[in-house]
Amino acid sequence: MTEGENRLVHIVDDDDAIRRSVSFALKTSGFQVRIYESGSELLKAPGDLAEGCILLDIRMPGMDGLEVQDALRSKGVTLPVIIMTGHGDVRLAVRAMKAGAIDFIEKPFQKAVLLSAIEQALGRLRHKATNREYANEAAVKLQALTPREREVLDGLAKGLPNKSIAYDLGISPRTVEIHRANVMSKLGVRSLSEALRIAFAAEDE
Repeated sequence: MTEGENRLVHIVDDDDAIRRSVSFALKTSGFQVRIYESGSELLKAPGDLAEGCILLDIRMPGMDGLEVQDALRSKGVTLPVIIMTGHGDVRLAVRAMKAGAIDFIEKPFQKAVLLSAIEQALGRLRHKATNREYANEAAVKLQALTPREREVLDGLAKGLPNKSIAYDLGISPRTVEIHRANVMSKLGVRSLSEALRIAFAAEDE
């Protein structure tokens, strides 16, 4: 793998404005970019997709992001996938992460959030051998949570909003927020996607 390939991002989005703005942000930060207007266009890429990561929109006409993920997996493509979602699509993003996506970012996202997600994805690509070690670490981190905090995390991992989790557990939404904050703190994460990554990794342990 050359250094250039190691900095490659495949952008898949039907929105031309998103493709242009994300492509510009990445190119000016030293990344190589390949652009696809649809999931089917990505899947028609000649041979094996050049090694890098895939930035994949969840809602597209024709094949949506989840269907593209399934097709990639059936082709044996194991490149790390980052899902782009609109506001309110967290449930879909959770499904995508369960299907193997390593992160999701919500539109409109700041450049720093985008770059951080890309760097983590490419880091995962460079260290595939450490995935088992990561799963072990995730399982250890979850042991620090109380049973109630685990229940809240399990609800989040199902894509449920705070109100639904509160109803299911017989507690107030405010109490769910407190438990959720404690979960983030104990796991040492700043975003829901990071917490979910740990939860799903531990399931593979």
